[in-house]
Order: sequence, then structure tokens, then C-alpha cells
Amino acid sequence: MHERTIRVTVDSGVIEGFTAGGVHRWRSVPYARPPVGSLRLRAPQPVQPWPGVRYCHGFSYCAPQQRVYTMLGVGKYQPMSEDCLTLNVVAPERALDGSAEPLPVMVFIHGGGYILGSSATPIYDGAALARRGCVYVSVNYRLGALGCMDLSSLSTPEHPIEDNLFLRDLVMALRWVRDNAAVFGGDPDNVTIFGESAGAHAVATLLAVPAAEGLFAHAIAESPASGMAGPPAVAAAFAEDFVELLGAEHRDGAAAVLAARPAELVRALDRLLRHGMTEMRGAFPVGPTYDTDYLPRNPVQAMADGTAHRVPLIVGTNADEGRLFTRFLQLLPTSEPAIEMLLADSDVESRERITGAYPGYPSPSACVRLGGDFAFGTAAWQIASAHGRHAPTYVYRYDYAPRTFHWSGLGATHATELLAVFDVYRTRFGSLMTAAADRRSARRVSNDVQNRWRAFSRTGVPGEGWPQYTERERAVLIFDRRSRLEYDPHADRRQAWEGFTLATR
Repeated sequence: MHERTIRVTVDSGVIEGFTAGGVHRWRSVPYARPPVGSLRLRAPQPVQPWPGVRYCHGFSYCAPQQRVYTMLGVGKYQPMSEDCLTLNVVAPERALDGSAEPLPVMVFIHGGGYILGSSATPIYDGAALARRGCVYVSVNYRLGALGCMDLSSLSTPEHPIEDNLFLRDLVMALRWVRDNAAVFGGDPDNVTIFGESAGAHAVATLLAVPAAEGLFAHAIAESPASGMAGPPAVAAAFAEDFVELLGAEHRDGAAAVLAARPAELVRALDRLLRHGMTEMRGAFPVGPTYDTDYLPRNPVQAMADGTAHRVPLIVGTNADEGRLFTRFLQLLPTSEPAIEMLLADSDVESRERITGAYPGYPSPSACVRLGGDFAFGTAAWQIASAHGRHAPTYVYRYDYAPRTFHWSGLGATHATELLAVFDVYRTRFGSLMTAAADRRSARRVSNDVQNRWRAFSRTGVPGEGWPQYTERERAVLIFDRRSRLEYDPHADRRQAWEGFTLATR
């Protein structure tokens, strides 16, 4: 494939990328100063200008995490560093010819449970979306103990530590997009943020971050997770446990986390997460902390009372969310012992209402459905109801799975909608997933999802035949071989979880 270089000038200097396949690409463009040394565990600082040309042809570092999650290909791993606050831009060739109308900007926030992931993951390439008419941006943010765990309770005058660092990173990235979108042919006043899993949770949380006001016009949350946000007291309890796992006294906690090597922090958090599966504290050890200056309210509560940003929102889940977690990343309650522990502190009536909504419980398939709804369905239902009271909200369920996915027992599991969003079924890798009989349906579903995401990014309305979600009608668009509209599907399951909260121990 023939490549040529392309240079543009952003507010911090000249960056050089390359052109191939009808799109321009710039990779690992810094949007903040490296959060290293005295800036570890501090709010991100504006990027410092550089002299000359910065070469942005390849991906640099991802955030520190377990190495197994950094694989980019067979035997190929992305290097890790705290110097990870970068983003990537993909724009159609025509966007820079000076005559075209400014394009909508789509900013993608990757998932990974707030402990893993990278914008360099091949599936997040974004060229297919850019070719359909947008400027595509994918963002790195600090993960795990260095960004998504709130250690601010350890802060001292000598060792200051701030909260919600990953949210501050994302807001800094969105400010960069606002200030530089026009350079790439994008419209800074028409930015859509979208993300999957923890990335979707971050999208939903940004709706309630005051500092993010005006930085995006629309939002898409694909399978947002439940139980990821907590109050300061819960964050402080986790921070105390974390310091102990590092082998330090609480009074030396700040100094210990600031002195530890990234790999030590990753290992300690991994141990904490394993402990956390048995120590229910009402929230996950990583994720946003509300009741703080930066995030004043629980995001869903902010949506419900109308204080969140009232932008159009798409939110949805996949039909078989939980199945992925029976094979990989076994962090969900998808077995009878885990579910019984989850519900142990619920009253008998609540427990029977929830388990009764899954016929055949405790059969393995019922347990997997229950675990998937606990982790993702409840979040989507709550967000849709709360945000839909004050802003246009559209709800989907992604049911499509090629036969190979059904044969393997995965079905339309967690993250499989990304194959449609990013047009993976049209790639050589994607064609391996589809038996010949499925290629046409896979491409048809991909076209439908992408066209609706594209329409939404332009206008805030995701095409025809998809009514807004209201608490009265609860319209849900089902993406499948033949897409259709349903009203309040699985109402019994939705109602069974109403009022459920994780008990704090």
C-alpha cells in the first residue's frame, strides 16, 4: 500500500502523520504533559510545545497494565509507560482539501474494566468510520492505580494526590479536540463521545462532570457497566487495603504509591481485585468517585435530577453480555456461588424476585443471564430512564451473532457490537469469523449500526424508525439479521433489579 506523509500544525507544534487507504492518520499525539515524576497522581497539565516536527507515524506507549493485555498481534506487544497521555486522529483525505464542510468528530474511549486496554488495539482503528464521513479520535487515559483508582485519601501536603485522574485526562483530551479539530477538517462544535464497557461507563460519567460542559454534543454508551462509581469513604477503604498490599503503613501511603514502580502498582491492584470479589464494598476498586468537587453527584442521580449535560444519548447492551466472562476475565457473578454471595445481604423478597426473573435458576444459562444483567443491563436501564427524562435518549440491544459465535457458545456477547461499529466483518480477520452464509448478514448489520452512529454524530438523531426511549413506552431497537423495534423487552428482568444496590460491608 502506497503511503505518503502529511503534516498539520496543532496548538503545540507541527505533527507528521501518513496517508494510506483514503485516510490521513496521526498516531500517539500528546494531549498533556507526561504524568511522571512530580506529576504522578496529579491532574494532567497542558502539553508543552515542541520545536520542529513531531513524527506521529506509529503508536508509542499504553498505560501500565498486565503485559498479557497489551498484545497487538502474534508475539507483538505494545510497550507500557506512564507517559501514555496521547491520542490518535484519522481523517478522510477530502477533509483537508479546504473546500469541504467541517465534519462531525467522533471521540472513542476504550474499555477494559479501568485496568487494561489501549487506543492502539487494532479493532479500534477507526478508518472505516472516518471514510463514512467523520474525524475519528481515539484516546489513551491513565488506568488502574495510576489513574482509575482514587488514592486521594492518602494525600498529604508533601505528597498531594488528586481524585478522578482518568476523568481529568479525558476532559483534557476533549479540550485538545475542541482546540484542534478544525485543523483536521472537523467541527469542534459537533463532537460525539462514544465508548464500550468501562469506556461507556466513562462516557456516562462525563455527562455529570461539570468541567466537561460544552466539550461534546452527543454521547454513545455501548454496554456501560454497573457498580463502578463509589463515594469517597469506599475509595478510602480500598486505598487503605491497597497500601497494605504494597507492604507499607497507612501513614506512609502517599510516599509508597509515589515511589513504587508501575509494575508493583499493577500487581498490588491485581491482588486487591481478587480480594474485592469476596469483600463487597458497594463499588469496584477502580472507577470514578462522586461526592467530590470534580464529580459532585452520582452520575445516574445527576441525570435523573437534570443536572447532567442534556445532550442526546444512545445507550444499549448485547443479548448475551455475560457469556464472555465465563471464559475470560472472570470478574462477573456468572455462577451460583458468586450470585448467592452477591445477593447474600438482600432481603428474601428481593433475592427471590431477582432469581425468579431468570427461569431455570440456578442453571448455568440462567446464571450467565443474571450476571450479565447485573453488570450491564441494570446500568443501561437506569441510565436510559434517568437521562431520558431530560434529553433525547435512544436504547438498543445488539442480538446479532454469526453462526461461529453461536457454535462457540459466545453468542452476541460483550463487545461483539464493536465488530459492527468498526466494520471488522469486512476485513480479512472478520471474514474468518463468518461462515460464507453469514457474510451478507454481518455486513448488513454493520451498515445499519454505522449509518445510525454516523447520523447520530451529525444530527443527534440516529436515523429513522428508532423512537426516543421514555419510561412510558421504553422503545428498544434490536440489531439482528432482521432488525426490529420492541417495547420494554425483558420487562420482568428490568423490574426485578429496581431498587437493588450492592450492600456495603
